[in-house]
Amino acid sequence: MEDLHEEEADFGCDGFGAGTALLSEGPVSERPASERIVAAARELFCRDGIHATGIDRILSAAGASKMALYAKFGSKEALVHEVLLREGAAWRTAFFAEMNRGAPAALGRLRHLVPALAAWFDSGRFYGCSFMNASAEHAKGEPNLRALAVEHHRIIREHLVAIAIEAGIAEPDRVVRRMMLVMDGTIASLMVAGDRGVLAVAQENIDAILQSSIDHISQK
Repeated sequence: MEDLHEEEADFGCDGFGAGTALLSEGPVSERPASERIVAAARELFCRDGIHATGIDRILSAAGASKMALYAKFGSKEALVHEVLLREGAAWRTAFFAEMNRGAPAALGRLRHLVPALAAWFDSGRFYGCSFMNASAEHAKGEPNLRALAVEHHRIIREHLVAIAIEAGIAEPDRVVRRMMLVMDGTIASLMVAGDRGVLAVAQENIDAILQSSIDHISQK
């Protein structure tokens, strides 16, 4: 059975979040077969890719049978859907919590977006965005994956917009969309090149976006 990191309080198979969520449910080996399958799939899909990970490998890592997999999920596609749902939820929870470490004030939390990305990258379990990776492996118009990715981005955007409104940012939706372009580009660049220097550039861009909004308010 492959190592599913039962003892390590890590950032999980998507970097953030999953480790904490999985550990809180107890050791992997003590969970029901369906949960062991999900835990194994989360690790292997994120680390090695969806297409590169066959059902037999997932079952071997989970110590589970094909009957258990198909009784619960019905297909690999349904398992992928479940994994992405859980990864997205776990990542968002942990990422937002990391942003909150920046400062109690709303503007400080927004400025801490890049340090939160840095914590993910430095966790030693950074595999990039699960939704970007899954989309890259499948047909670009695949509706189920697109719907999951759109929902993931919507939740992130609405969370950041709420903070921007709290901070008194002018045109909060537009500002957050600009920030998310920086965020997505930074994640992609870190995944492709692994160059930590991109984080400093990202911080410069986030600061410039926020400062321009603040200046816009002061000029009114």
